Amino acid sequence: LFRSASPCIGQLMYSPDRSGHHRGWFWGYEETRGLNVSCLSVQGSASIIAPVLLQNTSARSVMLDRAENLLHDHYGGKDYWNTRRSMVFAKHLRVVGDEFRAKYLGSTDDADKTPYHERWTQMKVKLGSAVGGPYLGVHLRRKDFIWGHRKDVPSLPGAAKKIKELLKKHNLDKVFIATDADEDDVEELKKLLPEMVRFEPTWEELELYKDGGVAIIDQWICAHARYFIGTSVSTFSFRIYEEREILGLDPKTTYNRFCGDKEENCEQPTHWKIVY
Repeated sequence: LFRSASPCIGQLMYSPDRSGHHRGWFWGYEETRGLNVSCLSVQGSASIIAPVLLQNTSARSVMLDRAENLLHDHYGGKDYWNTRRSMVFAKHLRVVGDEFRAKYLGSTDDADKTPYHERWTQMKVKLGSAVGGPYLGVHLRRKDFIWGHRKDVPSLPGAAKKIKELLKKHNLDKVFIATDADEDDVEELKKLLPEMVRFEPTWEELELYKDGGVAIIDQWICAHARYFIGTSVSTFSFRIYEEREILGLDPKTTYNRFCGDKEENCEQPTHWKIVY
């Protein structure tokens, strides 16, 4: 990690172990640790970070915690969207997601009006032309977000209450949930939401697709939902917003996020309209 003379504004989430290495939440990889930890206060675009890193570190690897808060230099422009549209999900993962949609959620591209072209340059549809499958799509981020974003992440009962409200409002009876919750939280969710559906890979599938592949399958299924609600400032949810924008879903059914149980000003995500 890079060095900086800036004092830490908030609580530092890393602490040294007996060997002097810094430990913290590295996405569940307990063997990962840092040689140094420093704080840098930044407001602005990602490009301002480059010179800081080039001048202040000799490390081979640098982990930027909370880097998702940096702004893209040209976010939302034609170049950005061309780049994003070209980054298509792997076909074999899309096929798994499509088969799951059809089998468990009654969702197909024909019925949902979400035709897909293998050549990304041909994917140009009118916003609102797609309907989406007859289910609610949910991304409920837990783990590090519980302590990292406490104010805008709901409790499980709070999330379940919102989900039930949305199911009733949109006349849906199925909800697909993508979450990194641990087993105890998942069991509690199942009790609160008996109608919930999840993609739960077998050991063979997990070995084949890895965690990243399973995440893409989850994102693909959420992207085809009639209505989607995500987690505040989560890049996982951001990618679903973008994929739904590419597929032509109504922005009102896309740019939504959970509110914290006691969050007073629950600002919803900004609609970044696709540019061709």
